[in-house]
Amino acid sequence: MRLRVFFALFTNMTSIKTNNIQKVARIFALLPVIMLVTFSLFAQESADKIITVVGRNRIILQSDLSKAMMEAKQQDPNFKDTCAVLLQMINTKMLMEQAERDSITVSDDDVDGQIDNRLRYFIQLYGSKEKLEQMSGKTVYQIKEEFKDNVREQMVAEKMQGQIFENTKITPAEVTAFYNKIPVDSLPFFPATVEVGQIVVAPPVNPELEEYAHTKLEDIRKKIVAGEITFENAATFNTDDPGSRDNGGRYDGVTRNGPWAQEFVAAAFKLQNGEISPIFKTKFGFHIIKMISRRGDECDLAHILIKPEVTSGDYKIALAKLDSIHHLLTSGKMGFSEAVGKFSTDEGAKRTGGMITDPQTGTFELDITKLDAGMVLMLDSMKAGDFSKPHIFYNEIHEQSCRIIYLRNRTLPHKANLKDDYNRIQEVAIVQKKNNKIQAWRKSKLPTFYVKIDPQYLICPTLTELTPHLEDN
Repeated sequence: MRLRVFFALFTNMTSIKTNNIQKVARIFALLPVIMLVTFSLFAQESADKIITVVGRNRIILQSDLSKAMMEAKQQDPNFKDTCAVLLQMINTKMLMEQAERDSITVSDDDVDGQIDNRLRYFIQLYGSKEKLEQMSGKTVYQIKEEFKDNVREQMVAEKMQGQIFENTKITPAEVTAFYNKIPVDSLPFFPATVEVGQIVVAPPVNPELEEYAHTKLEDIRKKIVAGEITFENAATFNTDDPGSRDNGGRYDGVTRNGPWAQEFVAAAFKLQNGEISPIFKTKFGFHIIKMISRRGDECDLAHILIKPEVTSGDYKIALAKLDSIHHLLTSGKMGFSEAVGKFSTDEGAKRTGGMITDPQTGTFELDITKLDAGMVLMLDSMKAGDFSKPHIFYNEIHEQSCRIIYLRNRTLPHKANLKDDYNRIQEVAIVQKKNNKIQAWRKSKLPTFYVKIDPQYLICPTLTELTPHLEDN
């Protein structure tokens, strides 16, 4: 692995050129997902031809390579390494061939589940199932059938690769050795990072205003049931959910395992098509749901949300509670994670002890430039171990709530080093170890595989190791 791979994986910045093999591995993993909305741009050309054969009947078409290259360039406009893409595609075919020999399979249910997950992503991305179908030029059912074989191939290849990587670990000594091989002038420069947590206390709702919200939704529901107004129009003019207001309260592709409150999912999947739920409550407020179309554990629905009004007095109560918590923390009478478990109204935060995680890496180390402006300003005057004063902020759904911030650790802009960046170095080192392992596996298996490559690609340096096993053209 070249040093620029190390640099790029460290910084995780798209503006940095990555090693082509590593970049291609990521693109290739994403290809069946991206193709769900781009395949209509790649109708089979009359000049299409087979450029590679692996095993008895696993082929790669010129159009397959063209699709993969186009997606690679969407990820990085400067990407040009066709050879690396083709090698990755050949690797997958070899893994498939070996999986067949070893009787490694994936179930139809697993394939369908993977496709459904990818479809849900694009439905959410484009706003509705109809928009996705319009973009792709095919129905969701046709998309599923179109890509079933591609997704199955990817899943089987990943399962085979998982067996090859089984028990692949890296020791601290190996991480250190990997780091020591990097010239000092090739080490990346990192921006400031922080490890930060928060205790959130949502303002309590006045019981009278809560009752008013419930009564308001009850009146809306009665008018819908009586036929005085359609559910969709009622949602458009009344719902407090900005994400669905312009779409008549509609959400498509709702699943039991999606990012929905459990009370919401439970109420939804009790309904049959056309039914309207009773009023129920979540942490967001009061809801009613209309079931539009249900398909097993997935459905399309519309809902109306009415939130109880929160007054300035409610915020004062929450801030006063946080002020007491702040005293417990600063006096050492209670630790941060204990206070989170006891007082935080953010249930998700309790699973991480109140610490905020990077959604991409899952770690607590955060690039300070990616935090909200209010938090950055607070952190600017704080030292490691400090707690902020209680304050009002806007949460992830753009509503006001109250919190205390805890700064556990801070790193200043610096060159990569083992003390501050061990986890990052370890991650790149194990990627290199796995890359070496798959190369060794490929080399050991090549004599047992039939591989034929079109002569125009035999100039690729990355395919040189395959040439002793190529069929004469």
